[in-house]
Amino acid sequence: MTVHRNFIAGEWVGSNETGTNINPSDTSDVIGQFARANAQQVDDAVSAARHALPSWARSGPVERHDILRRIGGAILEQADQLGRELSREQGKTFAEGKGEAIRAGQLFEFYAGEALRQEGLKIPSLRDGAEVEVTREPVGVVGIIAPWNYPLAIPAWKIAPALAWGNTVVFKPADLVPHSAVLLTRIIEASGLPRGVFNLVMGRGSVVGEAIITHKYVNAVSFTGSQDIGQRVAQAAAAQMPIKKVQLELGGKNPLVILDDADLETAVSIAVNGAYFGTGQRCTASSRIVVTENIHDSFVAAMSESMSNLRLGHALDSETTIGPVIDAKQLQQDIDYIDLGQQEGANLVTGGQRLNRETEGFYLSPALFTECTNQMRISREEIFGPVAGVIRVRDYEEALAVANDTEFGLSSGICTTSLKHASHFKRASEAGMVMVNLPTAGVDYHVPFGGRKSSSYGSREQGRAAMDFYTATKTSYIAP
Repeated sequence: MTVHRNFIAGEWVGSNETGTNINPSDTSDVIGQFARANAQQVDDAVSAARHALPSWARSGPVERHDILRRIGGAILEQADQLGRELSREQGKTFAEGKGEAIRAGQLFEFYAGEALRQEGLKIPSLRDGAEVEVTREPVGVVGIIAPWNYPLAIPAWKIAPALAWGNTVVFKPADLVPHSAVLLTRIIEASGLPRGVFNLVMGRGSVVGEAIITHKYVNAVSFTGSQDIGQRVAQAAAAQMPIKKVQLELGGKNPLVILDDADLETAVSIAVNGAYFGTGQRCTASSRIVVTENIHDSFVAAMSESMSNLRLGHALDSETTIGPVIDAKQLQQDIDYIDLGQQEGANLVTGGQRLNRETEGFYLSPALFTECTNQMRISREEIFGPVAGVIRVRDYEEALAVANDTEFGLSSGICTTSLKHASHFKRASEAGMVMVNLPTAGVDYHVPFGGRKSSSYGSREQGRAAMDFYTATKTSYIAP
């Protein structure tokens, strides 16, 4: 079997250790063997990025634009193939996989435009005869550590702005999804990007991730993943001199509020989408559904009926609406939380069972709990699977209090026909992203992505807001 290699200084490089990548929809389908980098190879990648930095940082906007646009165009041209391989590797449906590939291409094309839209300020000084210029410069070598749930889109929204603003990159994908990273890297390689500007190092977080975050010549780290590892990234960055710039996205326990005046059909559709699409493996998933008492019973009945129509199966089956969980470890974690919820006194209305299909895979029927309280662990901890709980409340005021009673603050949503409540919720919700009559999951690629509290740390991702992380501000005085 072919061993897929790391990409360092413009060359594909093997290693002494490999990992096996399997299809979560069919565990007999081996996608391939993938080289796992060691600490020395991470050092080689950082050295290559550091060597390439001066010339890439001084490159013109047209060069960066053209390269990023070629990458984006190639991704869009190959969206069917990329989406199919993404779904085979990660387990989300083909429609979702192709949609993610398209989003990755759109991100590169957007940041191709940003390479041309770089700007600064020129203002009079308070000192007679002097002028002040405020400009942006690349932050340097950027370490990018991405999660497994969006193996193309999240790397794209980190890599593309890093390159657009003149940085060089060392990219570590999640160990569960190296194939998508290799496919993306091949497209980047063919774009004409100079050697060393982009490097791919695959492998375990404890080896590759650790080597990136502790490397003295990595100037900034953008990380999306668990709270525990994110805290480790922040601590490592703060312990070094110079202190690394850090951007962290660390998950959510997102509330979706359903008020008595909501359109029931709309609310159910939004809740099912937000809680279970992508197999619930989204940091923006609606895992806490907060429902006022007068609509509670009819909502739960309609939600259960809608869930009965979901088709759980192989990710590449055109009739599948919900794919498998990513791997055995995540599946067991989901099952453990379902057991915990029942022990805590929540009522499992539907789902939550390990299922068999024609192919052996990590299949779990979407689970819905009722009679939840906001103090239960299943209401406070991120499960990251197709599991959601309904919390009954008296009115809007209690719904808002429950929604905000969490250490997370990534995304929130409300279903209502009341302009008064919708407007108040937008202001009062303690989340970085607020949705009214829309699922909590998903934002456009040209707007900021990120949260508050324990969900995020540092500058926002996506849109023009990404410039704050990938650039350093310089103030210059000029006198005749």
